[in-house]
Amino acid sequence: MERVEKAEVKFKVKSTGKPVPALDSLAELSKWCGLFHEKGLAPSYGEGSSGNLSFRVAPMKNEFIITASGLPLKNALTANDFVLVHDFDRASFTVSASGAKKPSSQTALHHAIYEKRPDVNAVFHGHCSEILGNAARLRLTQTRAEEDYGSLALVDGVISVLSGRGFIIMKNHGFLSLGKTMDEAGSKALDVQRRAKSGPRTQ
Repeated sequence: MERVEKAEVKFKVKSTGKPVPALDSLAELSKWCGLFHEKGLAPSYGEGSSGNLSFRVAPMKNEFIITASGLPLKNALTANDFVLVHDFDRASFTVSASGAKKPSSQTALHHAIYEKRPDVNAVFHGHCSEILGNAARLRLTQTRAEEDYGSLALVDGVISVLSGRGFIIMKNHGFLSLGKTMDEAGSKALDVQRRAKSGPRTQ
């Protein structure tokens, strides 16, 4: 059974008090947020959406811009709907960030992926029952155990199967689509969804 995360942020946030920079890349991220909602890859959940998208700000640096916690991806998004994450301290479970809102509850997971995979510049997390239900048929890599959203156990589970992979299923939770660009991460998710819908559900 697929589970989706609530908007609750479990980590502490240390804010710089600065706004998110008006990068041109925000328009592209906004476009993919809208597409994820439209295609059912990040369906509405309460007042927000069950998914979170991010991109690395600069090559070889772990800073990234991510959707804010509880963000409705169906809305017309502005810079205030995103958060610039500077760092995540695992020991104190604290995120250092800039922006008017709290970052997504899965920020620690995004940070760990960027840290471990310098080739990845976009991390798109979504939820799709067709993809999860056909993961075995499509031979998609899955984490070994179901873990709570926003937890270090979930982070560690993903990292254990991360090496060299571009699409990962978080057991009974959702998917991660990774790419060198936002277009690569987004197109990959759409392709997996198309292949999932084209055959019989296997679980």
